[in-house]
Amino acid sequence: MDYITRAKKFRAKKRLGQNFLIDENIVSAIMEHSEVGSDETVVEIGPGLGFVTEQLVQCAKKVIAIELDSDVIDILKKIPCENLEILNQDILKTDISKFGYNLKVVANIPYYITSPILAHLLGEIDDIDNKNRKSINEIYLMVQYEVAQRLVANENSPSKQYGLLSILAQFNADVEIVEFVPSKCFFPRPKVDSAIVKFKINDKPRVETDDYSFMRKVVKACFGTRRKNLKNSLCNFGFDKLAVEKALKNLGFNENIRGENLSVQQMANLSEELKKWL
Repeated sequence: MDYITRAKKFRAKKRLGQNFLIDENIVSAIMEHSEVGSDETVVEIGPGLGFVTEQLVQCAKKVIAIELDSDVIDILKKIPCENLEILNQDILKTDISKFGYNLKVVANIPYYITSPILAHLLGEIDDIDNKNRKSINEIYLMVQYEVAQRLVANENSPSKQYGLLSILAQFNADVEIVEFVPSKCFFPRPKVDSAIVKFKINDKPRVETDDYSFMRKVVKACFGTRRKNLKNSLCNFGFDKLAVEKALKNLGFNENIRGENLSVQQMANLSEELKKWL
């Protein structure tokens, strides 16, 4: 494949966060984990020079490659296949749902826009009918390893890992790290290691509550001031002190507990209890 030689011929753009995957073993790992079938449509975000694209088109019914950098479009067009559609546009402005249902998404994205892309694909926790998420079956996302740890973290993980990004990722999906990817697998070589994270989209949210918008506010408050206890975090966010005290007491929560010690279900319970007293 000689990916490194091909990558060196193209001048990567720092402003776009371009680091091209050049390790054949990792490209193969992406294909093995995603298990793309001949009847499936794959949406590839950030195909770059097309190293993964070349493999996807051999397995999928159709591949829709969405690339922001117009300079690589001509390179992608040289891939010899008839089942590749190339879109030179911003993924954050792309309606994924128009491509059909049960889509598989494969993405090697600039790490600085990981959160916006996840929110675009999955929707926030109060976006119950997000049309992009409803059209996707699985997502295979290349991210910085530290971010991957945050995506799969829960209330039992180190406090710095578990946060708003964890909730966003897991609220409508089962999330797992499926492959560790060393920095040497990219050109130009980044300063950090990476990982491939799998998202299996669920049919319904992880927890049920009467008011998801209110729960989103409670979750944001729980992680808003990590150094403060849960009571102070909620009060600082603007919730009534008396209501907070009553809700915590009824749930049996110690006032000194911190937000990152609560599971998603406990946050839903807190949301419903707190709303009763407001």
